[in-house]
Amino acid sequence: MRIEQYISQLLYRYQCVTVPGFGAFLTENRPAQLVEETHTFYPPKKVVLFNFHLKNNDGLLANQLAHGEKISYEQAVTLLENEVATWKIALQKNEAISLKNIGKLSLNSEKNIVFEPIDQLNYAMTSFGLTSFVSPRIKREVYKEEVEKIEEKAPIVFTPERRATPWLKYAAIFAFSIGIAGYFGNQWHQTKIASETLLVEKAVQQKVENKIQEATFFIENPLPSVSLTIKEEKTERHYHVVAGAYKENNNAERALQSLLKLGYEAKIISPNKYGLHPVLYGSYASLEEAKTALQTIKQAHNKEAWMLVLDLEN
Repeated sequence: MRIEQYISQLLYRYQCVTVPGFGAFLTENRPAQLVEETHTFYPPKKVVLFNFHLKNNDGLLANQLAHGEKISYEQAVTLLENEVATWKIALQKNEAISLKNIGKLSLNSEKNIVFEPIDQLNYAMTSFGLTSFVSPRIKREVYKEEVEKIEEKAPIVFTPERRATPWLKYAAIFAFSIGIAGYFGNQWHQTKIASETLLVEKAVQQKVENKIQEATFFIENPLPSVSLTIKEEKTERHYHVVAGAYKENNNAERALQSLLKLGYEAKIISPNKYGLHPVLYGSYASLEEAKTALQTIKQAHNKEAWMLVLDLEN
């Protein structure tokens, strides 16, 4: 006869269920729990403990057994005594006793009873239907919006022009010459892929514009301007190197005049959707030309310069 089903029934309603002559199963209420290491949530539960010092018969288990088996109280007590005798013999043989929905009993090296409760069953009636679950860590992205005017806090500062080292000057001239030669040598190829490249760059530019509120620039160590006169056909220039975008038109005009004095073909274009006035270093017909110019400007003048892809009239 197996009595663990009656013990399990009583544990839902009582805090202590004693097995006469053997020990008592106790319950302990524990609150909801979060294990951060595994991101696991556990509902409030009633865990089962065992105390082998409580052995006196309180009649609770015997009455439950008599009612369930429809026998007399005395017969129930006899059945409990026989079951306890069977448990003790098994423990003396170093065999573990598994009680369904309760746990496992065994002897340790000191011949004391050790109880290992199961975690699958929750005896707390208020938590009926609630189970543990694992929730993955929530990933949050914080976007910081610039709300103050940059030019008011950090106005444009132009430092005195420093003469570039000879090798840097000649390298700039050489790089610019290579770009011009590549333009004429690859005109047919550029025309073929222009439409596809323009679509891609416009998509990228849209993402850039969404993140730009205001911008400013600081120009140090400018390279001397290089003037080359090249007779070429009128072409559309979709690629532009931007020095900055300004909310105030007079600030944009001041930046424009400074760039013109440095020899750039600078200009101010129409305000963008944020109401800012972009100031350009220059415009270019091919992506390679724009990349070469942007790299040179970032190295010598303005690390914050960026590329804009936009249809503008020549």
